[in-house]
Amino acid sequence: QVQLVESGGDLVQAGGFLRLSCSVSGIDFRANEFAWHRQAPGKQRELVATITNMGTTIYGDSVKGRFIIFRNDIKSTVYLQMNNLKPEDTAVYYCKTKAYWGQGTQVTVSS
Repeated sequence: QVQLVESGGDLVQAGGFLRLSCSVSGIDFRANEFAWHRQAPGKQRELVATITNMGTTIYGDSVKGRFIIFRNDIKSTVYLQMNNLKPEDTAVYYCKTKAYWGQGTQVTVSS
């Protein structure tokens, strides 16, 4: 059974930082690509960042230069380092691989 468990969401002030984690089990972690998505209230879910099994990364325009996605294949964990957070980053953040989603973790950025 594939499981993705996100953690690290919190309430933070604008300009602050957070690191989200996604612990993965039930799948060949090293062989797979992973992504972070987010969904703000009343908005569609959007892609934040992806990382391939070789470590190649892609970022959404709204987070380029501020967020970093990286992975630890030994720990089977994907991370999202979020710097210089803005109120518009407020959303539930989800980890995804193939057709599998985590339950999400709430990030709230106050102005």
